[in-house]
Amino acid sequence: MQSARREWGVRVATAEEGRSEAESKATAPVKASVPVKASAPASTLAPVAAGRVAFTYPAFLWYETARIFTVVGTEMQSVAVGWQIYAITHRTLDLGLVGLAQFVPGILLFLVSGHAADRYDRKKLLIACYAGFATCSALLLLETLYQGWNHTRSIAPIYAVVVLLGVVRSFNGPVSRAILPQLVREEHFQNAVAWHSTAFQGATILGPSLGGLIYAIAKGPGPVYAGSLASACIAIIATTQMKTVTPPRPRGISAKTVLAGMHYIWNHKVVLGTISLDLFAVLLGGAVALLPAYAQDILKIGPQGLGLLRAAPAIGAGATAILIAFRPLRKRVGWTMLTCVALFGVFTIVFGISRNMYVSLAALILVGAVDMVSVVIRATLVQVATPDEMRGRVNAVDMIFIGASNELGQFESGFTAQIFGTVPAVVIGGIGTLVVTVLWAAMFPQLRNADELVASSKS
Repeated sequence: MQSARREWGVRVATAEEGRSEAESKATAPVKASVPVKASAPASTLAPVAAGRVAFTYPAFLWYETARIFTVVGTEMQSVAVGWQIYAITHRTLDLGLVGLAQFVPGILLFLVSGHAADRYDRKKLLIACYAGFATCSALLLLETLYQGWNHTRSIAPIYAVVVLLGVVRSFNGPVSRAILPQLVREEHFQNAVAWHSTAFQGATILGPSLGGLIYAIAKGPGPVYAGSLASACIAIIATTQMKTVTPPRPRGISAKTVLAGMHYIWNHKVVLGTISLDLFAVLLGGAVALLPAYAQDILKIGPQGLGLLRAAPAIGAGATAILIAFRPLRKRVGWTMLTCVALFGVFTIVFGISRNMYVSLAALILVGAVDMVSVVIRATLVQVATPDEMRGRVNAVDMIFIGASNELGQFESGFTAQIFGTVPAVVIGGIGTLVVTVLWAAMFPQLRNADELVASSKS
């Protein structure tokens, strides 16, 4: 029954190919399955209007509203958890264990969470995940109040909640990404990804800054966790207002259907090269887990300064995402991604050796800016290329790569810092990112030669 439905693939056009086929396909009609205020295609809109076309979809607006409050709350919470744990133990390894505690549930549950995102109503799953975030914030608040009343200081209950948070995130990641293509037309998807990333980065600027400020004023994490709880509740309300058209979901379950996401990525080498490059680059080069140590012991700027450090990458990423929204990535996307990953390593090294707060902030802003380019390329490639009925499973696999680069990367940073010291750990990671970039450029010629992303169909 392949002729009964249209499957979207992403072909990576090389510089040697002509543009006639791409131009003819760009004019093909795309059926709308979601409510939209303006129906004019992006190509007929003025540049400024085309840059904001994703906001003509009401469901996208509600989705981003919920997403912003969720990210603000979780980022506030991350600052409080990191500072609270480091204040108790003063061990960088314990900061790394926070990332590991969140990553392990994801690696254990990614097959289940991906299949759930494809089988069940994604809107209802999203609401359930936001309720899970609210529960985690409530538990952290209760734990903090309990330890305050009993004058105890223990990190074990915090880790227990962080593990639960990892379970919630393992389901939230695939479903929140898989639902996005249901909210906008395929032709407007790169614009939606850019604005989605902008909203995310804006929230990650506000969240850590607000969390660090509240922590410093209140002299404790309790009010931060209360704010995170309130944010999650607002996200639930916003999501209930979101209207989507839910396509039929597969009802059967088998090893073949569950493993389909891994099979798809393995057979699409450009996708494999893209997400694996992002995995190893951020795994080695990420320094987020060590920011509490930098803020307290190296830069000596306190919890408010920690909030600024956590927000700095998001400033660069947000500015880059807005630029991409108005000036989409069109040519030499392969070399663009490889160059930006290499610069990610360079700016990480600069941050690692800096002893000046302003130099450190500038380096982190640039880290976020170049990282955003690879985020947009990867997200657009994976989402547009994948048929809707298996997006959840493919995104679950992709989320494992992302989780490995972020949460497992935090553990790697904390572990190496415990052995070599905080500054050497960051510098070694930056050098590792540069090495990985050179290796991937040689191992994945399809990625290196990618010129532009072109939608294609088959029947």
